[in-house]
Amino acid sequence: MQNEVVSREEWLEARRALLAKEKEATRLRDSVNAARLALPWVKVDKDYVFETPEGRKSLADLFDGRSQLLIYHFMLGPDWDAGCTGCSFLSDHVDGALPHLNHHDVTWVAVSRAPLDKIAAYKRRMGWKFPWVSSFGSDFNFDYHVSFSPEDLAKDKVFYNFTPMQPADANDELPGLSAFYRNDKGEIFHTYSSYARGPEELIGTLMILDRAPKGRNEDSTMNFVRRHDEYEEAAKAPSCCH
Repeated sequence: MQNEVVSREEWLEARRALLAKEKEATRLRDSVNAARLALPWVKVDKDYVFETPEGRKSLADLFDGRSQLLIYHFMLGPDWDAGCTGCSFLSDHVDGALPHLNHHDVTWVAVSRAPLDKIAAYKRRMGWKFPWVSSFGSDFNFDYHVSFSPEDLAKDKVFYNFTPMQPADANDELPGLSAFYRNDKGEIFHTYSSYARGPEELIGTLMILDRAPKGRNEDSTMNFVRRHDEYEEAAKAPSCCH
């Protein structure tokens, strides 16, 4: 299917109308960003322990000497054979940003409930460098509403994306992004979390595709995405997120 073909003058008129909407969206994004920065914080009093390649670490240790911590809740459960396709797609965009984040007082860490050896194997397969730790045996994923036990999924509702949802629409693992701040006294605060399509703007490929003639060219959200080493067998690798 091809769009309407018009004269250059007509195209400029339509493009200027779209530009007005793009500017409106930019101003709205700026407003949302300001509101996000103004959110109240919640003090984290619970002790969480993570398994890392350097040994057991606390949540405070994950900051790695910086005051800000972004945790990506990566969908890789204890009995999963591979990481979520959608989470892998997002994570393909992280390594290049790490030097910029680290030098702007921000540490990025992925957290999954899978044991550390399974995380390490998948990380090697994907060729990633960002820090990735295991919360296996910890309440962390459950407290931040990205993991659900069989008992949770047997209930009438589960809590995800700040909303009760049908267990049939959930999974044992779901994606998300959480932000934390550590002050000079060592106190830690939960400042923000985002779930479902919330972290989508972190996926630069989608932002590029939005400018291409066919856009994302998808039948459902990210149904075209494969792990980056599986595109030759695309039909055999549907996204586990959707």
